[in-house]
Formats: sequence, C-alpha cells, structure tokens
Amino acid sequence: MNRISDSLSMIKNALSTKKSEVTIYGNSIIKNICEIMKKEGYIKNYEIVEPLKSLIRVELKYTDEKRKNPALSLIRVVSKPSRRIYVKCEDIKPVVSGLGIGIVSTNQGVMTTYQAKKRKLGGELICELF
Repeated sequence: MNRISDSLSMIKNALSTKKSEVTIYGNSIIKNICEIMKKEGYIKNYEIVEPLKSLIRVELKYTDEKRKNPALSLIRVVSKPSRRIYVKCEDIKPVVSGLGIGIVSTNQGVMTTYQAKKRKLGGELICELF
C-alpha cells in the first residue's frame, strides 16, 4: 500500500507543477488504478515503460490547453499501511456528493465504488478521486 500512496502522491505533485506526464513505480494494483483513472477521464493515457523495473508513464489530463486546470483536483489516499479501511457494500458513500469516485480493492479485483456497490461487494477503500 505504501507504493500506491507514493505513486498517487507523485501524480498529485506533477499535477500541481503543471507537468504533462509523470513516471511512477507500479504494480498490478497501480496498473488497475491507472486503467480506472483513464476510463473515468482523469488521465489521458498510461503505458508500462519498463516491465522489469515496473515503471509506468502516466500522461496527465488538463481541462484547457494552457494546463491551468487539471482534470483531477483531489486525490485522497484513504487506506494506509498503518490503518486499513474496509467498507461493506452498504457503507459505501458517494465521493463529493457523487461527483468523484472511490477506488476499492475487492476479491474480484480493483474497481470503482459505484461498480462495487452495483455488484454488492465490499473491500478495502484505497483512495478517492475528484
């Protein structure tokens, strides 16, 4: 989980400095998180640069051409190595009144909180994005 929070912090810092892309250390969970972020429109694209070193290059997305407003304004890591946060499907709450998404690690893979609630699954709440 520490690698997940480090990677999400690297993305957050790159967005705040208006970079066009960032290279993060990855694993299978981070790759799945990047896939969700791409599907939801928070990043442009991602690609695995070096499979042996597990490096992933993430192309960041902005709402305008001058990179003033990032498409992703909030990244909050919920579950940490020191404190794991698990939620039942009934306890899943909307992020920012339904405008954002949460990412949950379930026994059927990493998915958004909306998908987990639809499938009636609970799991570890990794992060919240808006």
